[in-house]
Amino acid sequence: MNLELLQNRLGHTFKDVALLQQALTHRSHSGLHNERLEFLGDSILNCVVATILYERYRKIDEGDLSRLRANLVKQQSLYEIAQRMELSQFLRLGEGELKSGGFRRPSILADTLEALLGAIFLDAGFNVAQDVIRAFYIPILDTVDPQTLGKDAKTLLQEHLQSKKIALPQYNVVATHGAAHSQEFEIECLVPKLDIQVYGRGRSRRAGEQAAAKLALEVALATLAKTPSGARKSKPRAAQLKLTGIATIQADGSSHSEPQASLDIVPKIESKPSLKQKSKPDSGNLVGENKAAIKFDLKSDLKTLSTDGVMVPPTGTISDADLSMEPQTKTV
Repeated sequence: MNLELLQNRLGHTFKDVALLQQALTHRSHSGLHNERLEFLGDSILNCVVATILYERYRKIDEGDLSRLRANLVKQQSLYEIAQRMELSQFLRLGEGELKSGGFRRPSILADTLEALLGAIFLDAGFNVAQDVIRAFYIPILDTVDPQTLGKDAKTLLQEHLQSKKIALPQYNVVATHGAAHSQEFEIECLVPKLDIQVYGRGRSRRAGEQAAAKLALEVALATLAKTPSGARKSKPRAAQLKLTGIATIQADGSSHSEPQASLDIVPKIESKPSLKQKSKPDSGNLVGENKAAIKFDLKSDLKTLSTDGVMVPPTGTISDADLSMEPQTKTV
């Protein structure tokens, strides 16, 4: 067992080699094993990873930070780090564990890695342990998407469809295979709007749904990637209610003014009465300053109405004599 090689991979040389050996010892090997170091290393690992996430993702809320941390310190993540270090060749296992393939077991490798972190903390302090953990995780964080890390396939599919305003997928059990004690479920996943129908299998219904959701997400991403963003057909607008004198939008998009009913005023033209026949106007209508000449302004081809409702000629003025309230008599 070349412990110097392991220390080079860890990035730390132990002052107390006994701590390193204890960290590598499984309980099946001897009474002095690594479980207490594993407990310590687990706490240090969570603290350092939480600090890294807090400093790195300043706009992510507490819930998503917790999800990220849980995913980074879970057994599978630690197992993958241990595999890259080829930690299995340094384990100290009992005969039973060796025969059963314990050196390949993810739980044993993950626990041993945590025990090593605890041993580094006791040997050199928190800052050194923090540097080792950062060296493990910074390359990982450089390659992952914090918005999707730690989310299962069903969650990712649901969020993707909701972002496109597409109805949620449907999951159906279509068949079960195998004996009762080792059944395998075949699950159908449907996304009708995208014409997606895929199948997944798993040892449980949940596992089958996850497998089907993963396939459906891949198909959905490929389908939507092929669809141009402007491929939607615009629906023709129904013609709006026509109002007299107001431009309306037709189905073909043309805009024009089309009165529905004519509002032309057809006035009754009355000739100006002579002075003899002129009746006395309503009292108070044309007195004082109202006797001033009224000028007419024609703005269209319609005739302008006078103040008392009688049509008047388009031009000219009415003198004070014409507006006199007293009738005139002719001298013989």
